[in-house]
Formats: sequence, structure tokens, C-alpha cells
Amino acid sequence: MAVVDLDGSRFRYELEGPEAAPVLMLSNSLGADLSMWDPQMPGFTRRLRVLRYDTRGHGGSSVTPGPYTVERLGRDALALLDALGIERAHFCGLSLGGATGMWLALNAPERLDKLVLCNTAAQFGTPEVWNTRIEAVRQGGTAAIAQGVMERWFTERFRRANPEPVEAIRKVLLGTLGPGYIACSEAVRDVDLRDAIGAIRTPTLVIAGTHDPATPPAAARLIAERIEGARYVELDAAHLSNIEAPEEFTRTVLEFLGANGNG
Repeated sequence: MAVVDLDGSRFRYELEGPEAAPVLMLSNSLGADLSMWDPQMPGFTRRLRVLRYDTRGHGGSSVTPGPYTVERLGRDALALLDALGIERAHFCGLSLGGATGMWLALNAPERLDKLVLCNTAAQFGTPEVWNTRIEAVRQGGTAAIAQGVMERWFTERFRRANPEPVEAIRKVLLGTLGPGYIACSEAVRDVDLRDAIGAIRTPTLVIAGTHDPATPPAAARLIAERIEGARYVELDAAHLSNIEAPEEFTRTVLEFLGANGNG
């Protein structure tokens, strides 16, 4: 793991894989960190140079005063690419990370090769839902919402059969500082890209989870329908589909990126 200072803010990142390979940038969900991509790393790093990082307010990155915006998070991603001398990259983001990816495709398309939008939405529910969650975290930290988050992130059958990965991601959520979680929640609450995404021309893959209550398949299909030529794939999983269906998720992304060794 490494740390870089970007305009006074610290960002934790990890860069792995063959140095001459195409770069794939991974962006985490709200309440997670770069470790959420652990299931993908063996497969991804065989053929790709993988850059994963902790979003502002999460993990080892700085918790700066909020609220944040998706634009702020998108500019963070660009600043990290600049700091590492990376001109272009594939981008894969889940949930909040997916919103960051859509902003990048709209505002810096020259920096992207292909875009993977996972378990995300162009508009995330109502402000009332987010304000209630924000107030709960303000009063009781992320522990106040942890049980409900786990129930949204994983199906009941997965939670029962796979307690270890569920507990690992729960600990990451509990370790996320309240101010960082709240500031990023405000970014999610306020974003609405439904009209804008029709302008995206970056080749796009949209991944949904059949059982995802947080960003349901209908939200993913809307994205896929509005981005010209986008491919839509639905996995038998809830919100963190990359953890609940890791082999299929990894294979699907690699095939889309042309990095599965068969092309």
C-alpha cells in the first residue's frame, strides 16, 4: 500500500500487476475501502495494471470537511491518475464508485478507455432516506447502520453460508469514520445524472445484482438504456456483487475489457 498527497489531502492506493499492461482503476462503494476488491485481484492482476484507492473520507484517505460532491470525488480520481503519470485507464466503480465513473465519462472522457458501472444508479433514492441515514450516523457512528447495510449488501443465503467475508466487510464499515461517511452520503444524496448520461460515449458495461435493494436492476437498466451501446449483465447477488459472485464478476469484467486471454 502507498500514500500520495494530492493538494493537501492524503490518498491511500495500491498499484499492482504487469507494468506494461493497460491500467484498470477501481473505485469503492460508500462505507468500504480498497480491500473490497480483494476477490478480483488475482484475476485482474494477471493481465492488467490495477490501481485501487480509498475514496476521500474512507480507509486510509483523508477525511476532509464535507459535504462532498461526485465532482469532488471525480476530480480526486483524475488527480491520482495525474500523480501516478497515468494518461488513460479503464475505470470500474461500484455504487458510489459508479457515480464517480459516470462523472468521469461525462467530464474527462479522454482519460477513459472503457467504463464498468457496478451496482450503481444515476440517482440514488430520495433525499429523505439519505437524511435519515446521515442523522443516524451523526448520532451513533456507522455502528448505528451496520446491520441494515449488511442486509442490503448481501443476500441472506450468502450471509449464512459465508460469514467470514461478510464480517470482514462489516469491520471496514465500522472503521469508516462518521464524518467521511456522512460527507460521501451527501454526495450520493445530491447526485442526479439521469439526463446527463445519455451523452456518455465511452464503451460501457453495466453490472446489476438481481437481489440488490440498494441499487436495483431497474436502476442499472436505466443506465444501460441511456448510454448508447452499453452492455447489461445481471448477477445472482445483492449489492456487493463482486464479493457475492466473485468468479462471474471477475470473468465478466475481464471479457468486457478484452483481458481474459481469449482475444
